[in-house]
Amino acid sequence: MSKKYTEDELKKFMAGKSSGEEEREDSVSSLMSEEEKERRKEMLCKLVEDDIYVPMKEKELAAFLQVKKEDRDALRLVLDELVLEGKLELTPKRKYVKGSGAVMLGTFISNAKGFGFVRVDGQEEDYFISPDHTGGAFDKDTVQIHVLVPNARAGRRKEAEVVSIVSRGITQVVGLFQKSRNFGFVVPDNTKLDCDIFVSKNKCMDAKEGDKVVVKITDYGTADKNPEGEVIEVLGDADAAGVDVLSIIREYELPLEFEKEVEKQAALSAKELPEEHLEGRKDLRDMLMVTIDGEDAKDLDDAVSLSKEGDIYHLGVHIADVSNYVREKTALDKEALKRGTSVYLVDRVIPMLPRVLSNGMCSLNEGEDRLALSCLMDIDKHGKVVSYEIAESVIRSKRRMTYTAVNKIITDHDPETMEQYKELVPMFLEMKECADILRANRKKRGSIDFDLPECKIILDKDGKPVDIKPYERNAATMLIEDFMLAANETIAENFYWQETPFVYRTHDNPDPDKIQQLSTFIGNLGYGIKTKQKEVHPKEIQQLLAKTVGTEEEALISRLALRSMKQAKYSTECTGHFGLACTYYCHFTSPIRRYPDLQIHRIIKEYLHGSLTDDRLKHYEKILPEVATHSSQTERKAADAERESDKLKKVMYMTERIGEEFDGVISGITGWGAYVELPNTVEGLIPVSSLIDDYYLYEEKYQRLIGERNGRVLELGKSVRVKVRSTDLHARTIDFELID
Repeated sequence: MSKKYTEDELKKFMAGKSSGEEEREDSVSSLMSEEEKERRKEMLCKLVEDDIYVPMKEKELAAFLQVKKEDRDALRLVLDELVLEGKLELTPKRKYVKGSGAVMLGTFISNAKGFGFVRVDGQEEDYFISPDHTGGAFDKDTVQIHVLVPNARAGRRKEAEVVSIVSRGITQVVGLFQKSRNFGFVVPDNTKLDCDIFVSKNKCMDAKEGDKVVVKITDYGTADKNPEGEVIEVLGDADAAGVDVLSIIREYELPLEFEKEVEKQAALSAKELPEEHLEGRKDLRDMLMVTIDGEDAKDLDDAVSLSKEGDIYHLGVHIADVSNYVREKTALDKEALKRGTSVYLVDRVIPMLPRVLSNGMCSLNEGEDRLALSCLMDIDKHGKVVSYEIAESVIRSKRRMTYTAVNKIITDHDPETMEQYKELVPMFLEMKECADILRANRKKRGSIDFDLPECKIILDKDGKPVDIKPYERNAATMLIEDFMLAANETIAENFYWQETPFVYRTHDNPDPDKIQQLSTFIGNLGYGIKTKQKEVHPKEIQQLLAKTVGTEEEALISRLALRSMKQAKYSTECTGHFGLACTYYCHFTSPIRRYPDLQIHRIIKEYLHGSLTDDRLKHYEKILPEVATHSSQTERKAADAERESDKLKKVMYMTERIGEEFDGVISGITGWGAYVELPNTVEGLIPVSSLIDDYYLYEEKYQRLIGERNGRVLELGKSVRVKVRSTDLHARTIDFELID
């Protein structure tokens, strides 16, 4: 150390006092200045490096420094930031020591086979953690790792070991309760957790054998001892109707009910529209506009209008003004931010906002006056937005249309449907013209359209899947997509040039290594993509997908191309959207179900009212980074839960079809088998172990399995016939058997 600190000086550290300074109080509630925080960090680092220091836990440090109780949060804040910066490390006993520089912070992703991976922010490739080096980490834990193999050279992946667990990512587990005479244990639904949770007899909450329960973890155990917990909720018999999806809801900790204060606020906001709310708004109630949604949609948050003069299309996208009812910092707003998004599970929707709002005053119901934010665009014959206006408006939707009905008009020209909606037919036909022009313009610049197969799972009254139908996009669904994209781009570009704080939807360029892998694979199928300095233009991906239309490998190459892309996310930086091949993009069109859209609406309205003062700009600069990060996280969690609920019902559906044969396409190859996707989107595995007539060699580079003796090749995109061999509802997996 360049300077030795006396014990008295060190004890004054957390009170913000150094030699010669007057005593003063500071707490985390008033937030330290950046200068003060940095000074404290520096002193803590020097303390840890000093000869007098022995490793201490947080409480021991607080006692040594004589930190007041009200200042403990400030100490924790400084320690946490030093750990994040790698200047301090936590030992397995949670004592603070000097950082080694080779330690990083990341999220642990466990595997049922005992090993795991750690994802570090800002790094493309995860670190492999062998079973001997997990350090007792659970799935989703925040951990410190020490890098063992820094680079994946000569076929080796990056490897690391967990040196400490900073915070636990899972505090409760959903699983199947099993009971013995003196204790119980819970088998986790999360197959990434490779051990059961022990529950003592007095903490079973009257759970019965075979019940699904939620257990709170009280002890995470060791290598030789199972974790322990207590049952905090009994969901019901595992085979009872609805318990399966409820288990997923609890597993992902999705909030089902709204608190009374939130419901009360929503009910008050949802009363009839006061006349004073209409003042100063653009009155568009006489404009011909409609909503176009699915048959079972109840929250209608967008309406569209269109007229044509010469070569100019006047397109209006009118979005429910949800921000008029959900005011910043209210209980309603805090709950919406916490949820981040609506979640669309296989048998229910968990809304971001109470239904009294989302299905009531914020739904653009036919024939009812509603408040909106309107993006009124003038579009030329080349699909370029030549002028636009963004306005607070009051609107009245003339008809509640469905995708099916509109498609019958613009694609099938069905006489009966056209007669039923004859006053709207001219507008729909012009909408089709405008949408085609917008899509052609996007295609010209290189926008990628991943038209992957989707499905609708049909359930009976008990939640049992009775059918799985492919869901096909039609001209009407694409028309609405085209109009929403145009509005989102227009709004984003406007506010980029206004230089106001904003929330953008960004999609970074793909990782060059993944593009190289894609290029190698499609080369084996006779396709190619051009790269420049290891980077690819979205137009190359677009043209690749266009070449595969109608071919056997179309869905496969679309999926592989999508897997080579990065995840889209929310950001305060406008870095562009690779998939859409555009420079400016945001989410403006669904404030009922996405919090970033709601946040954007507030900024737009303040801008329109001229109330974006310096204080408000600073406010948004402060809060928006966290809004963007949190919204990206809740979006991913919702997508995972939705995928798991679909997977569960697909396994249930195939359980009734064990022994039946199906045609499918190989959608994935690994060392343990070949994944096969059926036309109804159900996916299962042909395990290598089931191919008993031969030993199969896995060639990762070419993504194929080759029979060593019979020469049979199983490769991506190949059509195969399979039999349903077995299913596992707990693991949510399906095993197929290859039919010669």
